[in-house]
Amino acid sequence: MKLKELLQGIPVLSATADMDMEISGVSYDSRSTAVGDLFVAVTGYAVDGHRFIPMAAEKGAAAVLCEKIPEGEIPYVQVENTRRGLAVLGLNWFGHPAKEMTLVAVTGTNGKTTTTYLLKSVLEQNLGAKVGLIGTNQNMIGEEVIPTERTTPESFEVQRLFRRMADSGCSHVVMEVSSHALAEDRVYGVDFAVGMFTNLTQDHLDFHKTMENYCDTKALLFRQCGVGIINADDAWAELLMKDATCRRVDFAEKANADLRAENITLAADHVAYDAVSAEERVSVFVPIPGGFNVYNTLGVIAAAKELGVSLEQAAATLRNVGGVKGRVEVVPTPSMDCTVLIDYAHSPDGLENVLKSAKGFAKGRVVALFGCGGDRDATKRPIMGRIAAELADFVIVTSDNPRTEEPMAIIRDILPGFEGMDTPHTVVENRVEAIHYALAHAQKDDVIVLCGKGHETYQEIHHVKHHLDEREVVADFLKKH
Repeated sequence: MKLKELLQGIPVLSATADMDMEISGVSYDSRSTAVGDLFVAVTGYAVDGHRFIPMAAEKGAAAVLCEKIPEGEIPYVQVENTRRGLAVLGLNWFGHPAKEMTLVAVTGTNGKTTTTYLLKSVLEQNLGAKVGLIGTNQNMIGEEVIPTERTTPESFEVQRLFRRMADSGCSHVVMEVSSHALAEDRVYGVDFAVGMFTNLTQDHLDFHKTMENYCDTKALLFRQCGVGIINADDAWAELLMKDATCRRVDFAEKANADLRAENITLAADHVAYDAVSAEERVSVFVPIPGGFNVYNTLGVIAAAKELGVSLEQAAATLRNVGGVKGRVEVVPTPSMDCTVLIDYAHSPDGLENVLKSAKGFAKGRVVALFGCGGDRDATKRPIMGRIAAELADFVIVTSDNPRTEEPMAIIRDILPGFEGMDTPHTVVENRVEAIHYALAHAQKDDVIVLCGKGHETYQEIHHVKHHLDEREVVADFLKKH
C-alpha cells in the first residue's frame, strides 16, 4: 500500500517521507519491525516509542510515524497524536472491516464479560448470525476461540480481528471496551451501532486518579455509537451521558426506564423477573444466580431489541443459556457437602455482588477467599477487606496477582478493613495453600467463594506467569482427601 493511502484521514504536520513509497507492513513494536514497515512511535504511559526509532530503522523500517521529529536519516511523517494515528492506519490497512458488520460495545466496571457472552448467544440463536466476540476471557470468531491478553486489544489488532471476522462471515461483533482502551484510543474511529453501560464503581484509580476521570473516559464511547443502552439505576449514569451524541435507551430495576425489571426472584441457581416495556411484559428466567445478573440480562434484552430481536425471543434464549467461565462458576465437589464458586470479583463492587449473591442462597457459612492485584489501585484494598468482613462468615486473605509487589505488603493493605469487625479471618499468603485451607476447614453447607481469578489460569509474580487454575487446585485436593 502506498504511504499516502495508508495516511488517509490522518492530519500530517510535517514529513520527509515520499508519499508514493510502498509500505509492506505496520509495526508499533520495534522488536517485530520488518523491512519496509511503517514504524509507529507510540507515546505510552510507561515507555515512549520514540526511543525505539533507531532500532526500527536498523530492522529496515521504510519510514516512521512520530510526534517528535527523529534524529538521523530515516524518513518520517510527523502527526499530533500517534495513538490516534495508529488507529486510523489500522482502519486503512485492513480496509475498514467494521463497516461490513454491526458492532456492539459494552463498557462498565463489572458485568461486561457476562453481558457480551449472553448477547452473542441471543443474536446467534435469533438472527441466525455469525457473531464475533472480543473480551476478557477470550476472543471468538463464531465458535473459533482466539486467546487474548487484555480486555480490548491495541487498535491495530482490533482492526486485524475485525478483518478476520468480516472475512469469515461475521455479521455482528460484540466487544468489551475497557476504560483503558477508551483512554488509549484503541477503538478510535470505530462506529458502534450500540454502546452499553453496565455500571461504574471504584476500580482502576491507579490509572484514572479520580472517579470523575474514570466516568469521563467511559463517556467517550457514547460519542461514537448510534444508541446507548444505559443502566439508569447507576449513580454515574447522568454524568456519563451529559455530552453523549447518541440516542438513549434506559434499563433499570428502580428508576423509570424504557425497560424495567419487576417481580424479581433470586434463587441459588437462577434469577427470574418480568421485563416490562411500554408495550409488553415478558417473563424472564435465567439459570445463572446473582442479583447483578438481573442487570446484565436486562441490558442484553434491551440491546437485542435494538438489533431486531423481540423481548419474547431474547427471553426464550436466556432460559437455556449456560454460565460464563469464571463468573459465579460452580466447581464440582462430588465428595464434599459444600459448594465452591469461582468468580472474577476483583473490585469492591464485584466482591460485594458475589458475596451478597452467595448469602442469598447459602444454607451454611459464606467463606470468602480473596486478595488484591499488585501494581493496581491500592486504595480499594482496605475497602475490599471491609466488604469481606461485613458480608462473609469467614474470610481467608491471600494473594491474587501480586505482579511486582510483595504479596504480604498487599495483604497488609487489606487487613485494616477488618478493624473493629469480629468476623473471623486468617491470612494464608500462598493462594494454592489458601484454597487447600478453605477446603480442609469446610463445614456442611458452606459456600466457599474463590474471588479474583475467575477465568484466569495463571498467577503473575514479578513479570512471570505461573500456571494456576483454581479448578485444578480443587480437583487435586479432592483426589488426595
